[in-house]
Amino acid sequence: MEPRAAAPRRLIIAITGATGAIYGVRLLQTLRKLGGVESHLLISSAGWLNIQHELELSREDVHSFADVVHSVRDVGASIASGSFATDGMIIAPCSMKTLASVAHGLSDNLITRAADVTLKERRRLVLMVRETPFNLAHLRNMTAVTEMGGVIFPPLPAFYNRPATIDQMVDDTVARVLDLFALGPAIAPAWQGLNNPAQ
Repeated sequence: MEPRAAAPRRLIIAITGATGAIYGVRLLQTLRKLGGVESHLLISSAGWLNIQHELELSREDVHSFADVVHSVRDVGASIASGSFATDGMIIAPCSMKTLASVAHGLSDNLITRAADVTLKERRRLVLMVRETPFNLAHLRNMTAVTEMGGVIFPPLPAFYNRPATIDQMVDDTVARVLDLFALGPAIAPAWQGLNNPAQ
């Protein structure tokens, strides 16, 4: 029997209706620069509203950053099945509605179905949740997703690197999220300690 060919590296990126559409778009752009990872993109209707408002990008612009684009209504898509191998999924940004749907296993569209598949197959699911302040329902839903194996990753900027621009803050967060998937050498700068002479 001939050895089975290794499955290509694949990552699902979903953009939902919370502020911070730049995170999803920058993830796609970074994956394109890194190479070697096939990106599968999903965008909710509210996600499109935020892309247009916050970034003033067209559908064609955003679609061009991804390798494969799926409709959120296409529950028969490849990524709706666990037999379609991926390295995992990032929802960036993740609205509280999407968080609740994932926490309760609703699978009511392709975004939440793909998230459900990611969890059931024990693959990495990262939710870049965006809302403040959190109410008790938000916190309980985050706990539920964490207990199922998901990673809650609010896109909070790190100031110890002394970022000078919003782009630097976004890039640092995106690098830290992608490093969770071990797609290659780490891309986020490692903390060297306060007493490092190079600081």
